[in-house]
This record gives sequence, C-alpha cells and structure tokens, in this order.
Amino acid sequence: MSYRRGGIRDKWKLKKWYTVVTPPLFGEVPIGTTPSDDPNKLIGRVLETTLYDITGDYTQVHVKLRFQIIEVVDTTAKTRFKGHELARDYIKVLTRRKSSKIQAIVDVETKDGYGLRVTAMAFTSYRCNTSQKKAIRKIMFEIIKKTASEQTFDEFIQSMIFGSLAAEIFEHAKKIYPLRKVEIYKSKLLTIPGPHGPQKAVVLPPLKK
Repeated sequence: MSYRRGGIRDKWKLKKWYTVVTPPLFGEVPIGTTPSDDPNKLIGRVLETTLYDITGDYTQVHVKLRFQIIEVVDTTAKTRFKGHELARDYIKVLTRRKSSKIQAIVDVETKDGYGLRVTAMAFTSYRCNTSQKKAIRKIMFEIIKKTASEQTFDEFIQSMIFGSLAAEIFEHAKKIYPLRKVEIYKSKLLTIPGPHGPQKAVVLPPLKK
C-alpha cells in the first residue's frame, strides 16, 4: 500500500499547473487551472464557464460557454470557442401557457470557413397558428444563414452571444406575429477551415518529435 501511495505522490510531483484562458474575442480572461505532466495532453480538453464569469455582468449568468484548448504556451493554455447554451431554467421562464415557442436549428458556415450548428428560439405573445410559425421559422433560417455568411467566426460569435442576431430576427419576425423574445439558445462548432477544406472541429495533440 505504501508503494501505491508513493507512486501517486510521485505522479503529482511531475505535473505542472496550467492556466486556461478564453480566446482574444473574450479578452483572454483566465477561466480555470488544470494539471498535466505533458502539455500535449491538454490539447482538446473542453472547459465550461458562464458569460458572467468573464464579464462580471450578473444579467449574463444564464449564458453557458464552452472553450476547447488548442495550444499551450509556457503555462498558459489557449482556447477556441466550442459552443454555448442558455440555462434551462432561463428558457422555462420564457415559456408560457397560451403562447408559442418556435425553434429553428440551422447549420451555417461563416465567411472564413467555420461551420456551426445554431439553435434559435422565438417566443410569441399569444398562441399562433401553423402558417405563422412556419413564416417566423423561415425568417429565422434566412437571417442566421445570411449573417453567418457575411461575418467572420469571431464576428458571428459576438452576434450570437451579445444579442444582435436575436434582435435582428425579432425586428423582422414581429411583423408576422407579436413576439415577446427571441434567443439564440444554443450553438456548437462543427468544422474548422483546413488546408484541404473544412475538417471536423476535433483538436488532436501535435505529434511528438
């Protein structure tokens, strides 16, 4: 037993602690620390935090963000935006009786070649009919796809997370039927640009020399 305990202690002595930071888009803010005996082993790990933890704005506590480690420099682990999701409790508050919730799931590609799956939700003031839902969903699809194609990856993330994309959908869709709220509920990074075209957004550690 003493040998096993000693072995565990020796392994921990070999580990270094690395500070994980957000991408430049989010200010390279530290969001956690993680130990490893080899920095290459950190590549691909995903950490979750809230927008509140980054900005300090409590009104953004319901926005959960995921970041994936893509590079380690000294003791700093750099990340890329992996996706986001709004808290379920927050969505429950927006969902009311005698009203409609309209959802659109859209696969898009940004101007610089990043592929994402985006889920948007529109909440009406009253219950609407099937044709109105269809018309609102069509607007959601068109605006999300158009915005993504015209913006870079970083610009599109800003549009999703900080509300301008939802606001544009709201302005157009409210002409179909009165709305209470539009939210970009969820996003997930699917592909990243590669030398031979898009590749899956799975980061592999570099080969050891």
